[in-house]
Amino acid sequence: MQGKIKEIVRDVLKDLEISEMIDFTVEHPEDLKNGDYSSNVAMVLARNLKTNPRELAEKIIKEISARQDLADLAEVEKIEEKNGFINFYLAKDFFQNSVKEVLKNKDFGWNESLKGKKIMVEHTDPNPFKEFHIGHLMPNVIGSTVARVLSWNGAEVKEACYQGDVGMHVAKAIWAMRKGFDIKIAYASGSKAFEEDEDVKKEIQEINKKIYDKSDEKINKFYNSGRQESLGYFDSVYKRLGTRFDYFFFESEVAGIGKKIVEENLGESLPAGRQVFEKGEKGAIIFRAENFDKSLHTRVFVNSEGLPTYEAKELGLAKEKYDRYKYDKSIVITGNEINDYFKVLLCAIKQIFPELAEKTLHFSHGMLRLPTGKMSSRTGDVITAESLIDMVKEKVKGDEGVAIGAIRYMILRQAIGGNIIFDIEKSVSTEGDSGVYLQYSYARANSILEKAKEKKISAEVRLLQDWQTTELEKLLYRFPEVVLRAGQEFAPHYIVSYLTELARTYNSFYGNNQIIDAKDASSPYKVALSHAFFIVMKNGLNILGIPVLEKM
Repeated sequence: MQGKIKEIVRDVLKDLEISEMIDFTVEHPEDLKNGDYSSNVAMVLARNLKTNPRELAEKIIKEISARQDLADLAEVEKIEEKNGFINFYLAKDFFQNSVKEVLKNKDFGWNESLKGKKIMVEHTDPNPFKEFHIGHLMPNVIGSTVARVLSWNGAEVKEACYQGDVGMHVAKAIWAMRKGFDIKIAYASGSKAFEEDEDVKKEIQEINKKIYDKSDEKINKFYNSGRQESLGYFDSVYKRLGTRFDYFFFESEVAGIGKKIVEENLGESLPAGRQVFEKGEKGAIIFRAENFDKSLHTRVFVNSEGLPTYEAKELGLAKEKYDRYKYDKSIVITGNEINDYFKVLLCAIKQIFPELAEKTLHFSHGMLRLPTGKMSSRTGDVITAESLIDMVKEKVKGDEGVAIGAIRYMILRQAIGGNIIFDIEKSVSTEGDSGVYLQYSYARANSILEKAKEKKISAEVRLLQDWQTTELEKLLYRFPEVVLRAGQEFAPHYIVSYLTELARTYNSFYGNNQIIDAKDASSPYKVALSHAFFIVMKNGLNILGIPVLEKM
């Protein structure tokens, strides 16, 4: 409907000989009293044409009403001007037909806008030998939800996890494990010793080399057992969060590939003009990104000891990803603390694999903190994801599904990018603006449907002459639009906001109506509305990864 209205308005502007190209909107007004759709076309044009917006709006409305080919707008009951805006009011039968459509289509909200597209979403990326802390919840929840949103827009989506199973953090942990420290505190213990003792620092650097070349059997044994334990631990967290991955990539697998790519693109072996990397101090291989973009900086890709850095490994990862899955788009979700690093990395990829750089999108998020402040895995001051889940679970009397829903909602309720102070009390509030509230509203609708079944009142959609269109009907049909927008803008928070408003509206409808009443001719339609809400809420919760609970 949104597109239909916009097309008709554009045609009318041509009839009025207004040829000026403008960007105008057709959106849902915040106040439902101002129609079901509202356009700012007259406001935008009036500024450019130096005319009165209200008069221009009336002129456009008159021309729309005079047209004979308004079959596309047959569902519009009334068009009016208000404060220079053109408001469109949809007819009663439009809303009742939309309820029929919801009941007929259990996948209501799904669309094919991305049909045929292959998308890889990389997220979470925890490092073995370290804790899975609450900071990992941000990319996990955001990434898995973006993947679901894109799937609901018709794309074939694969989720990937890239894990740092080699590097100095591993060497620090193994040093501590050899000293008898448990793997849970090994990294923090090794980091502390590394910073405080020069001899230990040298030991750890030597261990790091041996991890790469696998030359020491004892170290290999610690490495293999620790890696296996870490990955098993991560899997247990993923199960609790309801996350699944199609691909796992590891630094140990891509390190050699990345180093080879760097060496193949080293200036000494290439003609002038094709030099990407160059030799830096002490034999390190560097990438001077500022030579390609003055806003960027130089980074090391192979260190002076001949070991590939994170940057080189990422080059190997880019190649390995595409070799394993020929995607149209690669989306990477990370914390915003590596934004500058990622800009340099993308610049390097662009020089070597321009087609892959073009396909890559990077989205960054802020930090997740409790009111107590920031964490550090290096110092051991860590709040694990599991401990947060358990804290929230305790608040909701041991229901894990409610706890997971509360956490996911708090992360997804705002646009990707900002920091989040996680307030446990607010996360489990039943007053609204929480995952618990959405789950409760869904369970309430399920209860109504069960009672209707007991009373043998079936959902029925038929035109009731004395029926006054409700706000619930005015929201239900919008769900596909919301899913489409969330997919186009990679923004799950639109779905969160919509479901929260829909839940409030349904609970108000429930409070103001006796839905189950065999003597009421409108009862079958009220049951139909409850069923339509049930379907939309279920689909929305599934997209957000919030557990769907039939009873609470």
